[in-house]
Amino acid sequence: MMRTRHAFLFLFLLLAQGLAVSTDAHAHGDTVKVVITGQREGHVTTEITWENDGDPVEEAVAATVNATNPDGSRTMGPWRLVRDAGTPSGWSTTEVLPPGTWKVTVDVGFPDLGHGESEIAVPVTDPAPSTAPSTAPTSAPSPVASATPSAPTASTPQVPAPSTAPAVKKSDDTVWWTTAGVAVIALAGAAVGILLRRARARRR
Repeated sequence: MMRTRHAFLFLFLLLAQGLAVSTDAHAHGDTVKVVITGQREGHVTTEITWENDGDPVEEAVAATVNATNPDGSRTMGPWRLVRDAGTPSGWSTTEVLPPGTWKVTVDVGFPDLGHGESEIAVPVTDPAPSTAPSTAPTSAPSPVASATPSAPTASTPQVPAPSTAPAVKKSDDTVWWTTAGVAVIALAGAAVGILLRRARARRR
């Protein structure tokens, strides 16, 4: 008998709790409102509230996020939503969309059904400029030309080319002496001939 009473009491508590949860859920409505607010450094950001009264959803939200580029050739997801710290109704993805234009859809399955879609653009972010000092070696300064004149280098003495003038003169002298010798010999021969003729004439 005591066990039966305890069993009925336990069932009554479960029913009471279920009715309280159901009453609280019906007070907010049976759907949630999903608004895709944009992106933050590539993270999809959303606002999720109750459809009827606009109160933030305090329960854990089970939702999937999908993204497609305009021509449908590239898709991202499904990703889940996590609560943004410090905001009552903000939710975002931990994953990051690459730069470009994306059609984003969010489908909520708990605590109630909800759907939202929007087109967002993720800009290209330039990398932060490096502040590290440059390690490129500096070029060595070019040597400055010395103002002191360099010492004159000893020039090799130029040997004059042998002149052909003396040879020509010598050749002329040889020809002259040869010609003179021939003439002297001829004169001597002529004189000897004359003397021989005179001697023969005397003998006769």
